[in-house]
Amino acid sequence: MNTKPSYTVEEATRKMENYCAYQERCHKEVINKLKAMNMIPLAIDSIIGHLIEHNYLNEGRFAREYARGKFRVKKWGRNRIIRELKLREISRFNIQDAMKEIPEGEYLDTLHETALKRLEQIKEVNPLKRRKKLADYLLYRGWESHLVYEKVSELIG
Repeated sequence: MNTKPSYTVEEATRKMENYCAYQERCHKEVINKLKAMNMIPLAIDSIIGHLIEHNYLNEGRFAREYARGKFRVKKWGRNRIIRELKLREISRFNIQDAMKEIPEGEYLDTLHETALKRLEQIKEVNPLKRRKKLADYLLYRGWESHLVYEKVSELIG
């Protein structure tokens, strides 16, 4: 017999306050967590409303924090960050706002550093294969194709 614990709205609200206080969350993550706790739609709406009202849940703040973190820590490019935010059902407005968190100069410097670091790791000697491996890596990380091809041409003559 599968017995999941049941929660009152107050218990679930406290649990979600802690969940959101621990790190920024998007609405989708909180809703999925509440569904996993077997909360009914009416309770979910009520709890989400409470979390927004008390500033535990703020989609704009989440998007900005996410964009900054993935760029600075994981060295992701804009395309990958935007794709991941869309998967989390973040609004277009909040995504555009989040992209402003990444300074252009720092963005281009990070692309350069990431490309150099990866190039050192590529053991391939054939220049065409080297170029392809570097380009594929940078594109996978979400860097824009025109920037990637410029950088690859610059680094591998």
